[in-house]
Order: sequence, then structure tokens, then C-alpha cells
Amino acid sequence: MALRKTRISALATFLAATTVSVNLSAEELRLITWGGYAPDEVVAQFEEETGIDVKITLSNNEDMISKLRATGGAGFDLAQPSQDRIIGVQRQFNIYKPIDYSRINTDQLQASMVKATQESTALNGQFYGVPSVWGTSGLIVHSSVADTVTDYTDLCDPAVAGNVSYRLKRPTLMGFAFAMGLDPFAAYNDREQYQSIMTQVEGALIDCKDNVKTYWTGGDQLLSLLRTGEVTAAMAWDAGGWKLNAENPEIRFVAPESGALGWIDTFAIPRRSENESAAYQWINFVMQPEIAAKITNASGNFTASKGADEFVRAELRDAYRVSFDDQAIDNIKWYPPVPPGLETLEGQVLDRVQAAN
Repeated sequence: MALRKTRISALATFLAATTVSVNLSAEELRLITWGGYAPDEVVAQFEEETGIDVKITLSNNEDMISKLRATGGAGFDLAQPSQDRIIGVQRQFNIYKPIDYSRINTDQLQASMVKATQESTALNGQFYGVPSVWGTSGLIVHSSVADTVTDYTDLCDPAVAGNVSYRLKRPTLMGFAFAMGLDPFAAYNDREQYQSIMTQVEGALIDCKDNVKTYWTGGDQLLSLLRTGEVTAAMAWDAGGWKLNAENPEIRFVAPESGALGWIDTFAIPRRSENESAAYQWINFVMQPEIAAKITNASGNFTASKGADEFVRAELRDAYRVSFDDQAIDNIKWYPPVPPGLETLEGQVLDRVQAAN
């Protein structure tokens, strides 16, 4: 009898240990994200406060899609794709599950970014993304031409002839269109109207060629041109402008009058997430202003967290505030998902601009 009791006791102990082991293993958040979006100090604080271990996989849009497509949405509990790379993928591969916004603390998020993300990630009456980190393309200008260059098409002003640079890429097409009073995003689903807009932009870019010192192809190249003064006005990313401003206060990033062009990296929950609760905890945790500021300090990009700029390192915070007041943020033109075929059309426009004399 004693032996039997001992065996029963041992079995009970084994089962209890197994249960504890299973519970502990379940308390893991598997996050696939971009570099800088999950700094070590943020991860450590989350783990300490929640008891949830965080496993980080660094990635990009293409890699996230590939990994989640291969597993049918398994392998990760939370992903961070860009807002314009969700719906097309979801329609085709069904790798995400809808966001339960009742579990999101939206009071700590920028309302305009929540709206933009919901619009970009809406499918069948449900939303598949929450805004996280964002950035823009706009203007980097030297103070000597700041009064002249306030919008994209001002790069074609004779006053800055020979001292201008921008890329021959789709952001330039979009920026010039908006500065010309056109709305390319609203025409995405009207091929004829979109073609008309691109034809007008093509003409403007060809007319502007004499103003361009060079079409930059890499960020380091552009920063060098601006540092040396060979270029005094350019179309580029905000983070590059803020970096230069830290080196030389005479150079700054400007949100164009027609609106900066914005991207948002989101939070999205894979369809076969095994710890959805931890995913929502992470979202609400990192979007607290003081925590979100640590992400900005690590990545150089700001987040959708309302008021987080109060806690960002001083030089980056001050440069950001010069570039963006509330009106400029509300005027950002957020990239929507691109319908099939448009990028081919745009590529043809850019090729003709490149080839024009």
C-alpha cells in the first residue's frame, strides 16, 4: 500500500511539473519585427513586468510575408508589416487574423494614424493592423533656400537650379502629383484617371531636369551632397533630415505644404498565433509614451504613441517639432495599398523621365 501511495504521489508530482512547464512555455511572445523596434531595454522591462519571455526575429516586409505564407500564419505571435503590405497578402494567403480593437488602448495613439491604418488594413468590415512606427518623405532644405522651397514642385524653381536632388522613384511621382493639386491615391482604382495624373507629373519632371544636380540613389550619397552644400534642397526621408540637422542646424527636414508622404509599420497578429494575449500586452506596453520614446531613440523613427516626443532625446525631439506640428501630422498623405499594375505604369513613366533630354 505504501509503495502504491508513493507511485501515486510521484505521478502527481510529475503531472504538476508538466503542467507548470506547459504554462511557462506558453508565456512566450514570438515577435517578428524590424531592427530598432524592440530595443533590449524595452524587451527587458516588458519581461520583468509581465513575466512573458520575448523572442525576437528581425525581418522586413518581404521576409515576413514569406515566413508567414510558408506556415499559414504560424510560427509567430505578432508581426510588424507596413500598412500597405497587409490586405493584398491577406486576400491571397490568409495569414493574419482581425484586430480586436477593444483590446487596444487607442487613447494613447495618434487618432489620425489609427484612422489611416484602419483604412489601409480594412477587409470585409474588419481591421488587420494597429499603427506602430511611422516615417515620411518630404523636403530637406538649407536655410538659405527655406523660403523658396516649401513644396515638392518648388524644387523646380530657378532660384535652386543645379542644387536639387531627388530619386527617380514612385515617392517622387506621388509628391509632385500632390503639389500639383492632384490626388494619385484617390485615383488608384481608376486606371484612366491615374494615367492622366502620371502624364502630367511626367511632363513636370521632364521640365525640371535642368534643375537637378543628380538623381540620388542611396541615402549616404544624398547626405554627403547636402553636407558639402552641393545640394541645398532635396526630397528625402525625415530621419535623414534630422540626422543632418544634428550636425548642422542650417539644414532641416520640412513637411511640404501639400503634405509629407507617410508610411506606417503596424502591429498585425498572425492567423495561428499561439499567444494572442501576450501580443496585445506588448502592443499596449510599447505604445506607452515613455516606452515608445525608447523605440524612437533606438530606431530614429517616431511612433504612433501620443505624447511620446516629450521623452525622446532632446536633439531629435526638437528637430521633429520643427518639422511637424499637429496640422502637418494631420496633413500627411499615408500610402494606401497599391493595386496590381500601377507600379509597372509608374516604372514606365520614370524610365521616360530618365531618358528625356
